[in-house]
Amino acid sequence: MENADYKFMGIALEMAGAALARRQFPVGCVIAADGRVISRGKRDHSRGQETNELDHAEITAIRGLTIPIDRRRGLTLYSTMEPCLMCYATIILNRIPRVVYAYEDLMGGGTATDLGRSAPLYRDAVVKIIPGIRRRESLDLFARFFRDPDNDYWQGSQLARYTLEEAGNEG
Repeated sequence: MENADYKFMGIALEMAGAALARRQFPVGCVIAADGRVISRGKRDHSRGQETNELDHAEITAIRGLTIPIDRRRGLTLYSTMEPCLMCYATIILNRIPRVVYAYEDLMGGGTATDLGRSAPLYRDAVVKIIPGIRRRESLDLFARFFRDPDNDYWQGSQLARYTLEEAGNEG
């Protein structure tokens, strides 16, 4: 593991902790280049009447980019959870060549999607995926979220069951 990966995932974990403190799904994301954070985001609107599936941490961070799309070769996106298919497609469209994530999303993760039969824009994309960086810390945040009976987002789902089982097995 690169030292920078550990460092920037730590910042993403802080963002996830801030989301959890607001009782939101604890996903944090930072985008880094040249040794510094250039954009960040955290999950929002995962509870209550404003619940939606658009305000993902990765989408928020990508919206904050100010680097022109043709100059993004050196970017790395760090997320506390494996990006979903929507976020992964957005990463590809925004030409972010490297993704580092902490905790696998066995229910909705998109990074293992076989793009070989898709349109050329996706099929020809090259994105390096590095999983499992600071996984335990991220797992702990998700376990705290799912243990809270007042949080109803994905409660009882395959992801919730897996997370609580993993937390028990690793704890």
